[in-house]
Amino acid sequence: MTRRLPFTEMLAAAWQKNNSLLCVGLDPDPAKFPAHLKGRAEGDNSPIFEFCAAIVDATADLACAFKPQIAYFAARRAEDQLEALIAHIHEKHPGIPVILDAKRGDIGSTAEQYAVEAFERFRADAVTVNPYMGRDSVEPWLAWPDKGVILLCRTSNPGGSDLQFLDVGGEKLYERVARLAAKDWNSSGQIGLVVGATFPAEIARVREIVGDLPLLVPGIGAQGGDIEATVKAGQTADGSGLMINSSRAILYAGRDENFAAAARRVAEETRDAINRYR
Repeated sequence: MTRRLPFTEMLAAAWQKNNSLLCVGLDPDPAKFPAHLKGRAEGDNSPIFEFCAAIVDATADLACAFKPQIAYFAARRAEDQLEALIAHIHEKHPGIPVILDAKRGDIGSTAEQYAVEAFERFRADAVTVNPYMGRDSVEPWLAWPDKGVILLCRTSNPGGSDLQFLDVGGEKLYERVARLAAKDWNSSGQIGLVVGATFPAEIARVREIVGDLPLLVPGIGAQGGDIEATVKAGQTADGSGLMINSSRAILYAGRDENFAAAARRVAEETRDAINRYR
């Protein structure tokens, strides 16, 4: 098995090589697939791989990362398709990192097993982790020094403000998470943060706190986040630092046999729109 580069090195190289801050989210919903993939026997999960692999192959030169969402595979007993998809990305597009969007959050030996799942079973280059159980829910992931650990910080959903805006000793909770992630927990340099595009002022605040840490930014496209505001708030001094995720707008841009070409067109438009503000 060929050894993968550390996540942070892969990401930096992909930013530069593909001139892209676009992360393509892979959230396969068979109900939205083109008709020729829908018409399979009940229980046949192979269209999930075929659909996602076609999207990957059509957009790999436009993206800085791919982000499969584990629930879309697990809900359909298609974890084997997820394994095959990540293996396909590693083989065909080895310079593009894969972020497993799992949002795991647990402690001790359970967190250690989740890390084995993400990094050994699925061979992801990075994973999203919920840090709101504290430092000991993050530490088991840091035992994999070449892997990215991307912590939820300021999420894009409206209800995120219910807790993340609470005052904790003169700062908001999401600010405390950002500060801990950047200053106390990131001894191995592998941590990134999730900050939603729906809150550009908070993106700017997180960037102020964490310096050049990579930020995974969901919420453009179907969720309505503003690309210009996102880029201006979150980019680093060299015009990088962001993985701006788009999923549904790219995946379901086309509904016929040319769906991959339609996905490529929207991905290219999105990449170029992001680059206009860098």
